[in-house]
Amino acid sequence: MPKMKWKNNPQTLLYLSSAIILFAGMASSIYIYLTAEIGSDPASGYEVQETKKYLRDLEVYGGKANVLAVEFMQWFKSLWQGQSLAYTIGCITILISLGLFLAAYHWECDLESEDRDEDKRGEPD
Repeated sequence: MPKMKWKNNPQTLLYLSSAIILFAGMASSIYIYLTAEIGSDPASGYEVQETKKYLRDLEVYGGKANVLAVEFMQWFKSLWQGQSLAYTIGCITILISLGLFLAAYHWECDLESEDRDEDKRGEPD
């Protein structure tokens, strides 16, 4: 009975994991993109953080670094909402899948040498 070598082959398992993660991540990213709401509330366009007085107060109390930190936090928070979330999940999925694929590609597979060793053991000296 032939051995199923792919079960014990880490390289094949990494390739398979990469494909599964890519498929699942992209499917969920597309689903989120299609179901995300696009600014349903017209009053949501006005935010206190965008007024000149608020930005001036931030700068007075904490300097330019404080303003930059608040802007960075607002940008980072926006990555996890609506259609931006779909893009974020898509990018993270591609990076993880690519990492697994490259790990599998550079994995040294010793199956050929194991086959040769088994052949040599079966032959009388």
